[in-house]
Amino acid sequence: MYIDQTTMLFVWLGVIIITLVIEIITQGLTTIWFSIGAAVAAIVNNWAPPLWVQIAVFCVVSIVFMLLARPFAQRMMRNTITPTNIDQLLQEEGIVIETIDADKQTGHIRLRDVEWIARSEDGSVIDKGETVLIKKIEGVKLTVAKK
Repeated sequence: MYIDQTTMLFVWLGVIIITLVIEIITQGLTTIWFSIGAAVAAIVNNWAPPLWVQIAVFCVVSIVFMLLARPFAQRMMRNTITPTNIDQLLQEEGIVIETIDADKQTGHIRLRDVEWIARSEDGSVIDKGETVLIKKIEGVKLTVAKK
């Protein structure tokens, strides 16, 4: 089956638009590489190669860019993330005001005059009055370790 160059150009432009829209919605650095592959396939389409060649170019370029450029792009995006105020609590000290016990699902600490739900990092019991270090923050729950 033969598909003319103009039709294939519109097909590749459609793939570019669809994958860009998906990328804008998800922002996962997944479909952007298919947009690049479709753009290269659209350029190759100008030389009127068979359809299988265009599809092969699309697949190879998309996969190569995904494997080589995605890790670099993710590192670059990660560097632009600014820590929030809550991140400043990591490695700070708090005082246990209710014994932390993973089995009983109990435990509260006081940190900067605020009471927080706390769980121990290793599942151990931490008694009331002990000092702990904040290791992780998940919502309103702190993961702590004995100091």
